[in-house]
Amino acid sequence: MTKKLRDAFEPQRLEVINESHLHAGHQESFDGTGETHFRIRIVSSRFAGMPRIARHRAINELLGEELREGVHALAIEPAAPDEKVRW
Repeated sequence: MTKKLRDAFEPQRLEVINESHLHAGHQESFDGTGETHFRIRIVSSRFAGMPRIARHRAINELLGEELREGVHALAIEPAAPDEKVRW
């Protein structure tokens, strides 16, 4: 995921965080292991002037293969370079 995001968005800042362990027990069959829940924090000039929903759609489209093949959830925090972030 990191390589795809870097190649597509040329971010100034990028964090791909595996949060799977935080979701243990949310479903009976899930023990929190593996790579199924991620948080993506990304700052890219490609997001300038782009509505938040369009940013999310662009990232979801880019990572469609991963979502089809086992990634259950993405928490996406996209920003343009001049926007304030909490992280």
